[in-house]
Amino acid sequence: MTTWKILITDGLADNGQKILRAAGDVADRSGITADELLAEVGDYHALVVRGRTKVTAQVFEAASKLKVIGRAGVGVDNIDLAAAQSRQIVVVNTPNATTTAVAEHTLGLMLALVRRIPHADDAMKSGQWLKKELKGIELWGKTLGILGLGRIGSGVAQRAAAFGMLVLGYDPFVDDGQIRSRGAEPVTPNELYTRADFISLHLPLNPKTRGMIDGQAIASMKRGVYLICAARGGVIDEVALHGSLESGQVGGAALDVFAKEPPGLTALVAHPNLIATPHIGAQTVEAQARSSEDVANQVLGALRNEPLSSRIV
Repeated sequence: MTTWKILITDGLADNGQKILRAAGDVADRSGITADELLAEVGDYHALVVRGRTKVTAQVFEAASKLKVIGRAGVGVDNIDLAAAQSRQIVVVNTPNATTTAVAEHTLGLMLALVRRIPHADDAMKSGQWLKKELKGIELWGKTLGILGLGRIGSGVAQRAAAFGMLVLGYDPFVDDGQIRSRGAEPVTPNELYTRADFISLHLPLNPKTRGMIDGQAIASMKRGVYLICAARGGVIDEVALHGSLESGQVGGAALDVFAKEPPGLTALVAHPNLIATPHIGAQTVEAQARSSEDVANQVLGALRNEPLSSRIV
């Protein structure tokens, strides 16, 4: 019987590790460097990562025994999928595990923006009582535009409807009937930009979406629009966003993801009209447990040549 060797590089909840350890020899090397990964990956049949580890073409060249990469999460832009395909290495992810967590975080960011909750908290902790100065707006009756009506975008649409928002949706891979069934009115990107009071991004990062929300796109939006992104860093042109916050074209923004992570204390991160969180959309106890179990089962399924429900490559 084959003893599978499995390398975990970005941590994994105990329930997933238990599943993997019952079936193979598991090394938890959380925080492993890129050079260490190149030196060690050749010994392993499976690799389990999150977003931190970059699985480059070099890694694939060094991974002579590798059969599967499991991404504990949704986005796979940190994995060279072309290299995986050329070497016939399976890539799986966990698209269902974090839907609720990210959708709820998105609504939390929206509420924090319109009610200026971080500012209010900071003021209270510094001994200030800024009741008159912190007048917000309501979500009720406002229009939310969602770019990307997959699992998370659809979850945001459902929750926004409960707040009494009108929801517009655009997704090039979802037909109009499906968009309606997911709780949104189908529109073009331009129509979404001109009508929406809030715009929430739920797009993967790829060559077509990188920098999609640039200066031109922002200029076509309503003045004072609120932008929220808990998807992937790089979809928004951060220089353009900073300039638009300065000019007031964007009334406020909330980002959970950045083109470079961690971004450091950039001018954008420090801007008073930006709420920044450190890529914590999926960081709930429940989501991490689901993701851990799902990726463990998918990885073992790939090693055993079983049918897979979440295969990317």
